Amino acid sequence: MIFTQIELSRCGPEGTVALITLSRPDKMNALTKVMEAELRAAFEQVDRDPHVRVIVLTGKGRAFCAGMDLAELETISPDDGSSEDWTRPYDMNRRADYQSRYCYFPAIRKPVICAINGAAAGIGFVFPLYCDIRFASSSAVFATAFSKRGLIAEHGIAWILPRIVGPGNAADLLYSSRKITAEEALGMRLVDRLVAPENLLEEVLAYADDMARNVSPRSLQVIKQQLWDAPFQSLADAITAANNEMYQSFQSEDFKEGVAHFLEKRAARFQGN
Repeated sequence: MIFTQIELSRCGPEGTVALITLSRPDKMNALTKVMEAELRAAFEQVDRDPHVRVIVLTGKGRAFCAGMDLAELETISPDDGSSEDWTRPYDMNRRADYQSRYCYFPAIRKPVICAINGAAAGIGFVFPLYCDIRFASSSAVFATAFSKRGLIAEHGIAWILPRIVGPGNAADLLYSSRKITAEEALGMRLVDRLVAPENLLEEVLAYADDMARNVSPRSLQVIKQQLWDAPFQSLADAITAANNEMYQSFQSEDFKEGVAHFLEKRAARFQGN
């Protein structure tokens, strides 16, 4: 697929980190139907690529994503599709909870790290919530924006945001749609780490590359599924699932390599098996 509104590249010495960049910098990377389709295609492409072990998502220019393109919002009508069309699962072999229109990142089997380089509003606020780890530029700003557009808490944000920042902070951000700074976002744990703007992408890519080179990709895949399944499980369910996965891990080549490289004091050579 030829991409026109995103960019896809491989990074790191071994090219095991996929970098997906929203690329409409003159429009603050506002989302269009074209970008939406390209983003989905890029994620599916790198998820299928056995050479890619970690994915980084960022924006080009001064913004991460300023929300939906207002020109497209103006054209939306009740005839654009039913609510069932918007929430229909993409792949019934994966958890249906994470298959709707914008919240499919947890169904991607590889870790997704978000490098929030600037303004993140509306749908641009939602995307990072479904990433596994969030790094942000110290100059980034955030806003849910929905209530100021006459909209509601879209795309499952009423479910996931309280789990990240707590119920009170979630209500504050959703009701008021006020802008918050990167420092306030860090204080709420909306983001996990702040980085100087000029160092953001370099630091995120270095972090991702270290993970890709030194951690079992099989372990990453299983742990990611455990973390995203946990909100739907009891403790007993989580323990049972973990015990089953531990048994499978003991049979894996990555477990053998994990022991071998530690005992031999050498770099790991994980294959993901």
